[in-house]
Amino acid sequence: MAAESQHLSEVERLIAPSVEAMGFRLVQLSLKGDSGQPTLQVMAEPLDESEMNVDHCAELSRAISAILDVEDPIPSTYLLEVSSPGVDRPLVRPEDFERFNGFQARIEAETAIDSRRRFVGRLRGLDDDRVKIDVTDSDDSVKEFAIPFDIIARAKLVLTDELIRDTLKKRKS
Repeated sequence: MAAESQHLSEVERLIAPSVEAMGFRLVQLSLKGDSGQPTLQVMAEPLDESEMNVDHCAELSRAISAILDVEDPIPSTYLLEVSSPGVDRPLVRPEDFERFNGFQARIEAETAIDSRRRFVGRLRGLDDDRVKIDVTDSDDSVKEFAIPFDIIARAKLVLTDELIRDTLKKRKS
């Protein structure tokens, strides 16, 4: 796991400047699959928050592939996959939690907060490096949690009608 993390950090260091110069933001890098031939997944999105399309993915794939072919930061063979984060995207940077304030999200913490590690609810932004989320319990009561950003293991938007409507509205404009 440590070697994988080191490889991903090196990949990010190598490709991030070119990706940004091309008008995109790296959302997430991951190395998935078996050790025989893993897949390097690069999630990116346009800096202007417009929609990511197949042509963007192809353009990024060619540029990233050229960089990685020369630098060779991953010792084994691997497949390169460039994709958009999708509608129910991962939330990985503090600004993601501000940007998607008001939408439903699923957050998993590394350590428990009030005896709980999993939170599903409405994002309420950031406050002093703590992600705020309103969780509705089974009795319909709403409880606000403030999760320290540095203990978030995983977070992503939940696919809801509201999120789909917002995405379609942005596509039209």
